[in-house]
Amino acid sequence: MLRDPSLIPLSHQHHNGLALCVLTERSLRTDASPASVEKLALKAIDRYDLELTNHFDIEERILFPAIASALIPGLISDHRRLEALIGSLANRPDAALLLEFTALLRSHIRREENELFEEIQRRLPRRTLDSLGKQIDAKAVRICL
Repeated sequence: MLRDPSLIPLSHQHHNGLALCVLTERSLRTDASPASVEKLALKAIDRYDLELTNHFDIEERILFPAIASALIPGLISDHRRLEALIGSLANRPDAALLLEFTALLRSHIRREENELFEEIQRRLPRRTLDSLGKQIDAKAVRICL
């Protein structure tokens, strides 16, 4: 199903998150030295601070309350786990933690795109989607990779 325009800003942020996962994992395969791991951890933390906190806030304050879905408790749990992993990376950059972060972020994004967003598009009326879209658009941080 094509993505509804109301959800596109969040899908763009998802794209950026997936790019972070790919680039981090590729870089770790090339160079897993402590200096490289520290640099990659700082990039993940920076991306989290710039975009993912905004993304999670929009979902938890605007999107999730608009739909009763069995997926939401698990997605919120993922948000808190990703937050905790970033805190751990800030205190102790570690390749295994970076890989845990990218694996969770990737699966989380896939679940939102393939399950939650599809459910939202099927169940919510056009008027609700349009209202959500305006709110999302007004709050979404847009960055260029």
